[in-house]
Amino acid sequence: MPSDRLRRAIVAALLALATGQALAASPPAGLPPVVSRQILFGNPERTRPTISPDATKLAWLAPDEKDVLQVWVTPFGKAAEAKQVTADRRRGIRNYRWAEDDRTLLYFQDADGDEDFHLFGVDLESGNVRDYTPFQGVRAEQVWTSPKIPDTILVSLNLRDRHLFDVYSVDLRTGAVAPDTENPGDVVGWTATDDLEVRAAEAALPGGGTEVRYRRNSTAPFSVLAKAPFGDELSCLDFTADGRRVYLRSSLGSNTARVVSRELLTGTERIVAQSPDADAGTVVIHPTKHVVEAVDFPTGRQSWTIVDRSLRGDFEGVRKLAPGDFTLVSRDRADRIWLVGFTQDRGPRRFFTWDRIAKKGTLLFVQQPKLEGLSLAEMTPVALPARDGLTLHGYLTAPVGVLPRGLPLVLYVHGGPWARDVWGYDPTAQWLANRGYAVLQVNYRGSTGYGKKFENAGNKQWGKAMHDDLVDAVRWAVKEGYADPNKVAIYGGSYGGYSALAGVAFTPDVFRCAVDIVGPSNLFTLLASVPPYWAPLLAEFHERVGDPKADEDLLREASPLFRAENIRAPLLIGQGANDPRVKVAESEQIVAAIAKNGGAVTYVVYPDEGHGFARPENRIDFTSRAEAFLSECLGGRLERQDGDRVPGSTARVRVVKAGVARP
Repeated sequence: MPSDRLRRAIVAALLALATGQALAASPPAGLPPVVSRQILFGNPERTRPTISPDATKLAWLAPDEKDVLQVWVTPFGKAAEAKQVTADRRRGIRNYRWAEDDRTLLYFQDADGDEDFHLFGVDLESGNVRDYTPFQGVRAEQVWTSPKIPDTILVSLNLRDRHLFDVYSVDLRTGAVAPDTENPGDVVGWTATDDLEVRAAEAALPGGGTEVRYRRNSTAPFSVLAKAPFGDELSCLDFTADGRRVYLRSSLGSNTARVVSRELLTGTERIVAQSPDADAGTVVIHPTKHVVEAVDFPTGRQSWTIVDRSLRGDFEGVRKLAPGDFTLVSRDRADRIWLVGFTQDRGPRRFFTWDRIAKKGTLLFVQQPKLEGLSLAEMTPVALPARDGLTLHGYLTAPVGVLPRGLPLVLYVHGGPWARDVWGYDPTAQWLANRGYAVLQVNYRGSTGYGKKFENAGNKQWGKAMHDDLVDAVRWAVKEGYADPNKVAIYGGSYGGYSALAGVAFTPDVFRCAVDIVGPSNLFTLLASVPPYWAPLLAEFHERVGDPKADEDLLREASPLFRAENIRAPLLIGQGANDPRVKVAESEQIVAAIAKNGGAVTYVVYPDEGHGFARPENRIDFTSRAEAFLSECLGGRLERQDGDRVPGSTARVRVVKAGVARP
């Protein structure tokens, strides 16, 4: 059934027609002005603010004069004095943090999307930039800092063995790197204390599942704290300040993942926060007191459970600052100043400072101020039934200014697949709605956030029940009257890209066209070519997706490559040449198979990208191609563009025309 909001919109539109108000008979006539792709997909003006531990400085990401995202720093309260402190030349910086010495900013960067991240540090006093992990082909992953030892950090690296991450200590002043904790061969994650002692490890069990281990100190042997069989959630969040207990995210004994506290000596466990409807999402833990303060259990929208009652007034005050859902993005060491970010479905993200003493919030900046005042579309949570009775949750974004009936529909499929769609501003959904399409996002079985039964219902169901959920969502949209059954596209990246290929290969009667971004086409080659550091997780992949030996028929049936002869609908594929997860061969082989079978496909490769498109020129270039493609297939409107590519884009394009077979 349609939601109350959507029902009201339909009634209002029908009343407008009855009273002679001007409404469109077709989507383009009633839509608001075209929103530029540059506004939607270009770099933000400012984003990701953080406060230094001593509260004297603020940092954020913003583009430089060449439109590359850099880190900028300013004295607290003096935004006009912000200075650029990094000088990345290509894909921009996206992941950074403060060290506890109050003078070093740490950030990760890879080479053109290969995900072999190096850890860099900027010394704000000298201006020097140092590569702390200058090892070719090595990936830096986890980082730990401590106010007790401010000039030293820990970092996990696959330096000794590309398949495994050991922990190393790094001296911030000299750059010296020294081994700290060696991986025994199965550990996929570590937890360290404020003393920079690695005291917990998460290990992947041989047949799937997780084992959490702990030790008394850095020289003691590890012992088993808890085990979870395959299909259950278990991970270590933090130690308490006294080191006697550990916080776990666990679904043991529960359908949904909850936050629990376990005594290390006795094994006694108590529930800190739980919900019967959703898994624990964001867990707020005090950085020095090491107590759980709040946990978000999101279903359709954000839902905070306040654990530490002393924060109740702060959360209530913050909630009044702006519409939408908020998160705590940064705080100082004294815990007086918070930085909070608000997301909403019809506007840009906003960041505020919150003074916990004065109980006062101040707007810091708006991430994309050019979105202000635009007619953006509402993202409405929906629930719909799958064919086997399972309830699926998702979001419907309908165009502004037109009757939400019989519209061309884009089924926008999230990646992962062990992830989920969430409510909030989504540039792709807004872009598509602005061009005249209804946009449907569905958390199909296998998605996270709705409990282990829902997630495990997707095991070995790629191209099967998981795909049936997507088809059922389309049929729901048609039955409810939102979508024209003859004008449905499927669009997505990663697993969503796989779903796009599966859509036109397995159910060609449902989808008029498809857009695949870095999607796998052959599950055998996907599983055989995962990054080496995923090796400890292969058993879980085999349980979730399929074992190439034991499940050969299943994987063949679920691989679009082996049904390429069915692909007759127009197809657009985008690929990053350096993608380490879904390698370029995944796209190359499906393009070759389509060409051999006389189908049609447009194939776009970006030589300086990986698993997705980080450079704004490439993002906008591919979006412009997708816009023209969807317009030709479904009839949506276009933003004009001069030339066949966006300036600065590195796109390499191959077009295979229907009926023209190529070797």
